Amino acid sequence: MFLRDLERLQQARARVNLCPLGSGALAGSGFPFDRHAIAADLGFAGITRNSMDVSGDRDWALDFLYAASTSMLHLSRLAEDWILYSSEEFGWMDLGDGVTSGSSLMPQKKNPDSLELIRGKSGRVFGSLTSLYVTVKGTPMTYNRDMQEDKEPLFLAADQLAGCLAMIAEITSTVTLKPDVPALAAAESWTVATDIAEALARCGTPFHQAHKLAGRLVLESLNQGKKPLDWTPAELAAFSPEFTPEMAAFLHPARGMENRQVPGGTAPSTVAAALVEAATRLNEFRP
Repeated sequence: MFLRDLERLQQARARVNLCPLGSGALAGSGFPFDRHAIAADLGFAGITRNSMDVSGDRDWALDFLYAASTSMLHLSRLAEDWILYSSEEFGWMDLGDGVTSGSSLMPQKKNPDSLELIRGKSGRVFGSLTSLYVTVKGTPMTYNRDMQEDKEPLFLAADQLAGCLAMIAEITSTVTLKPDVPALAAAESWTVATDIAEALARCGTPFHQAHKLAGRLVLESLNQGKKPLDWTPAELAAFSPEFTPEMAAFLHPARGMENRQVPGGTAPSTVAAALVEAATRLNEFRP
């Protein structure tokens, strides 16, 4: 999602990279001069094409504000995930001391302040986008004094986005992942129920029947207080003849993940390939 954000910002830059000089307030200049030469001297990719349009156009600012708002939306979603995953209830990761603080009330608490601020600041950027939309919506063609209201939301959004990107980079560099904790949580839950149903289907059981069998297995396990790995191959076969001894392997989450090798899936080999692809795409964006 952050690569899409980068693409949006590049697209916004391409649309704003046109020189408006010579358009005036509405009708263009009455003095003959080479607009293309001026644009080239100033480093623009080209010139704007319509003086009445460009003098009242703020699409370029709205493009940036939309790209910034979507970037903040994604940062906020990441922040929410990491706030949960770093909590005592989850314990899937530890945040660095430099991006957290102690609680004013609870001595044992480690507050994810940096992530909470990123999540909170997204609203300010969304507000900037809405503010300029409302300003532009009632303006007629050509320049109007309303347009001076474009500066504050634009600069505010740019500052907030830049600050939050710098902060998330710092957070990411100091976070410590604890993979054993979610692995244990997955092994003790019935996240493998779908893997079991799919294994049954691959062995010839119609999926609607396989779905029901997996559901019955989960219900029986809950009644007996069993976790997935508590079942032996013999017990599975006794529960239903459709369960072959080989299917006991799918009671372990890692085994089911290995089958999800379609592009975009979560098999370890697929994720490894996706990381290589992501690194390649990021390098294409670097100057």
